[in-house]
Amino acid sequence: MSEREIAVVTGASRGVGRGVALALGDAGMRVYVTGRTRGEGLSIDTVAAEIDRRGGEGVPVPVDHTDDAQVEALFARVKEEAGRLDVLVNNVFAIPKERMWGLPFWEQPIGIWDQMHEVGLRSHYVASVFAAPMMVAAKRGLIANVSSFAGAGFQLNVAYGVGKAGVDRLAADMAHDLAPHGVTSVSLWPGIVRTEWVMSQDELPFSTEVSESAEFTGRAVAALSSDPDVLRKTGRRLIVAELAEEYGFDDVDGTRPPSLRALAREQKERA
Repeated sequence: MSEREIAVVTGASRGVGRGVALALGDAGMRVYVTGRTRGEGLSIDTVAAEIDRRGGEGVPVPVDHTDDAQVEALFARVKEEAGRLDVLVNNVFAIPKERMWGLPFWEQPIGIWDQMHEVGLRSHYVASVFAAPMMVAAKRGLIANVSSFAGAGFQLNVAYGVGKAGVDRLAADMAHDLAPHGVTSVSLWPGIVRTEWVMSQDELPFSTEVSESAEFTGRAVAALSSDPDVLRKTGRRLIVAELAEEYGFDDVDGTRPPSLRALAREQKERA
């Protein structure tokens, strides 16, 4: 049995998943880092090594989240090696090669629907199925599902928004089943995140002037995990910037990015 808190972060070789994994490493957790990319550069191996450097314990596990058997094997390994699971962060997502905005849905490839819903919605459900028994047995645990403001209003395209709304509903409905066992399930809404993909784009349908690092979401997960009353939040959609105000944590640069909900309210009041 490990004395560290045990976390699994899916899709953690880059983007929000990478930031979350690193922040949980800062919190001293053992973090099982999943993804398909190995070796140097943006990979599960370099993330795990950075977690070690920060005082946590990184464990890279290659997983294709479209393969249920590989996901099942991941959680069997966690149970065998650690004996428990404290935090699951469902983050893995597939970004289509095609441009995701600027065209109506009938002019976009139908396949982007399947791609984003299989890896990004179904994958969250499958990981939760295999994670839940360990948490239920311990009568504690946190499942944090990385979602988006797109769950509440149009962003990028139809398939993306429907998928994120599905993640929110997944978190809420899992909370119904998990709450009697002391396990918390929430969805997280980051703001505009400076991921590698976002910063590599020549043109975006949104501004990055008000933005946050990927580790900001990870600090929110760490704060939720350390909250003894976190169960009171189960089933809810939680905005990362608003959690920062509640728990008192900053982004990596020492700033505290504003909630996009608060910014939208201010803009409406000025209009």
